[in-house]
Amino acid sequence: MEHSSGPPFVTYRFVDMTNERRKPYPFDEIEPRWQRTWAQRQTFRVPNPGDPGFDASRPKYYILDMFPYPSGSGLHVGHPEGYTATDIIARYKRMNGFNVLHPMGWDAFGLPAEQYAIKTGQHPRLTTQQNINRFREQLQRIGFNYDWSREVNTTDPGYVKWTQWIFRLLYTSWLDPKLNQARPIAEFVAENPQATRAQIDNVRLAYVADAPVNWCPGLGTVLANEEVIDGRSEVGGFPVERRPMRQWMLRITAYAERLINELDGLDWPDSIKLSQRNWIGKSEGARVAFQISDFRFQNGEPANIEVFTTRPDTLFGATYMVLSPEHPLVDRITAVDANDAIAAYRTSVASKSDLERTDLAKEKTGVFTGAYAINPVNGERIPIWIADYVLMGYGTGAIMAVPAHDERDWAFANQFGLPIRHVVADVSAATAGDAPCHLPPLECTTDEGYAVNSDFLNGLTTPEAKKKIATWLEERVLGARTINYKLRDWLFSRQRYWGEPFPIVWQDGHHDAVPESELPVNLPELDDFKPTGTPEPPLAKSTDWVRYSETAKRELNTMPQWAGSSWYYLRFCDPRNGERFVSVDAERYWMTGSLPATFEVRNPKSEFPTGGVDLYVGGTEHAVLHLLYARFWHKVLFDRGYVSTPEPFQRLVNQGLILGEDGQKMSKSRGNVVNPEDVIHEFGADSLRLFEMFMGPLQDTKPWSTAGVQGVHRFLSRVWRLVMVEDQEGRWSLSSAVQDIEPSPTQRKVEHATIKAVTIDIEEMRFNTAISAMMIFVNEFTTAATRPVSALRTLLVLLNPFAPHLSEELWSVLAGKFGATPGLVAEHVWPKWDEQWLIEDEVEIVLQVAGKVRDRIRIKKDLPNADVEALALAAPKIAGALGGKVPRKIIVVPNKLVNVVP
Repeated sequence: MEHSSGPPFVTYRFVDMTNERRKPYPFDEIEPRWQRTWAQRQTFRVPNPGDPGFDASRPKYYILDMFPYPSGSGLHVGHPEGYTATDIIARYKRMNGFNVLHPMGWDAFGLPAEQYAIKTGQHPRLTTQQNINRFREQLQRIGFNYDWSREVNTTDPGYVKWTQWIFRLLYTSWLDPKLNQARPIAEFVAENPQATRAQIDNVRLAYVADAPVNWCPGLGTVLANEEVIDGRSEVGGFPVERRPMRQWMLRITAYAERLINELDGLDWPDSIKLSQRNWIGKSEGARVAFQISDFRFQNGEPANIEVFTTRPDTLFGATYMVLSPEHPLVDRITAVDANDAIAAYRTSVASKSDLERTDLAKEKTGVFTGAYAINPVNGERIPIWIADYVLMGYGTGAIMAVPAHDERDWAFANQFGLPIRHVVADVSAATAGDAPCHLPPLECTTDEGYAVNSDFLNGLTTPEAKKKIATWLEERVLGARTINYKLRDWLFSRQRYWGEPFPIVWQDGHHDAVPESELPVNLPELDDFKPTGTPEPPLAKSTDWVRYSETAKRELNTMPQWAGSSWYYLRFCDPRNGERFVSVDAERYWMTGSLPATFEVRNPKSEFPTGGVDLYVGGTEHAVLHLLYARFWHKVLFDRGYVSTPEPFQRLVNQGLILGEDGQKMSKSRGNVVNPEDVIHEFGADSLRLFEMFMGPLQDTKPWSTAGVQGVHRFLSRVWRLVMVEDQEGRWSLSSAVQDIEPSPTQRKVEHATIKAVTIDIEEMRFNTAISAMMIFVNEFTTAATRPVSALRTLLVLLNPFAPHLSEELWSVLAGKFGATPGLVAEHVWPKWDEQWLIEDEVEIVLQVAGKVRDRIRIKKDLPNADVEALALAAPKIAGALGGKVPRKIIVVPNKLVNVVP
């Protein structure tokens, strides 16, 4: 299609659509052309400090989307919702004078690509790149203002190098408990010259441990808990079993307290903060040692089972113990005649997820080990059981069971006929002392109250009893006050091919990091990506790659997909840097707004924002893990002096789901997926963008509506017709109604009211109401005989973040005729409203006769009463009601009403 833009006409080649609906405006010509123009002019490229064109006087604004995994199915209309919101904000901030960083990239490692490679024999790098190319093309068709010069791909060697570098930093760091911050492991060694290799390895932030994991033989890899559904893998539906394996772990638990406390300074939804706090699961209580009866280790030392409890005041009510089936002591303490039952039970629970095991509603199961422990407060021998509702991943993997005051223990005790002793009573039973507690029938009570049946604790309130028993335990070295977290260390190994190799080699049973000069450690080229059928990862098949030297071998596991997504926001700041993961200047500018000469490290407790990214938008599915992992990595980098803020993301906004037209979540199986390319083909990208923002508040879940797309498309067509007119041959030209004249007072008022409404609504991310304000503008000006070009230009600037293609086209048409506005509308300054045009100088007053409303008229505000009376009496309906009579009295309430009394 051809386009010419000589003033005063703009013509478009007419297309006779025999089998296609006639388009109300030529979006199919306009949109690809402006996308090419933006790309050629690099309109949205933003320079870094030190680059040509960088303007240090401008404030910075870093706006970020949660970058996508580029699947083979491409985008559906739910994906662009958050991207459109950030696009609007980025354009708006740029027009307000900010240096705006708005990048895009790809979270490209992952299990789906590996599974596809196994199925087809095609290398995952090839299919990943094909998917990326498709995603990029789709995003560019929607007109997003990304700085594509900063595009990153987590699978690129240049990116992998720095992911491995950060892992290496974790490996060579430890958390100093006195300073509560990470320090180089070399400093630990210098301060502890007698430390053994095992002691050194035991404090590293990246370490090796045998951990119970979700092993999936079908996929040949370890899965995270959230990747297991009902005992089967989320991908492929293969059976999953729990088994101990040697794994790389990251010591995220060392940062648990900071991960909780430093949420306070972030502008995040309260629900997300709560999710993070609940996941970390801080609880205060005591650790208590229960000696195993009639059992000692080979060296003669007595064996203890350590438990953590938030209710040490209930120790006198502990009538049995329960170990997790995976607890390492199970094999050692189990009686011979219980071995078969224990083994069978452990096999039966190996395929259960943690959620299944801890379900309150399910029937409790377990097996008695034949062993007993000694309750330290009263010397009672209590039986030791194993049961699946106790998890090795929480606490110590062992509990003291107090069935009268814990619902799971209550159900278990009733299932197996175990003793139940009530040790907490309400106020009325506070003086019960050692007398039996009368609560027929006995029920489980979890509330706080007063200690009973508890010897020296009797009569104390629960808080008092907690303090006294903790002191008693500490004095006798039987326990201690402690804080526990539900959060477990981050299991960081995967038995997969398509992931970042660890920069680690093994020699003589010890691990060491490869020299920094050897990064990146690239994946070997493999033709066979299938699992080995054993826990040995696929990388074992590349024997030459595995052999690091004559005596050393490479680590065979790879990192999880979380690795690349835990720091990508930093790489966007400086994506082509080969010497550093991000330069000092780029990191400080984009994360703090300052340059090194003016930079001061922000204190997490200061009044200033603590996070670097100004706005982070994504789905709630990443409410916990991704955000938690990124915060952990960032804090280590902050401690080691590589970043300038203690948090990565200052403001977080979650967009809601877009459902299918049937109100169900979009999925291929339901057949309700809407392809954005189909919408663009029929209505244009601007209509897609506008409708996704007009559906309702960004955070809400909303159903898709094709009729709704048609509605906003009609609105854009009306905007087009404010400026353009079509002749009988289908050619468009500038409307003669558009003139270089001053707006009328009414038009000026509408113009400034729209500027104010759209500005405030964008700032508050109320995009749907911003669109409504522009619709009011269009309604007002559509009926005008003449349309001032200055007011239309204001509309186009306001509309540009929402419908960039249409606004750019009309902007260029007006420039062709009226001049005075060189450049793109995207580069124009955002307009400001003038309050003087918003002052109401007229009011509507009610006209009454004998207290009955007869009419309403508009008059100038604050008119003298005499003038108001004259206008009222001149009103035809009032004159008619009076019938020529002279009123006895006229009551005027200024600016509100006139009551004429006949």
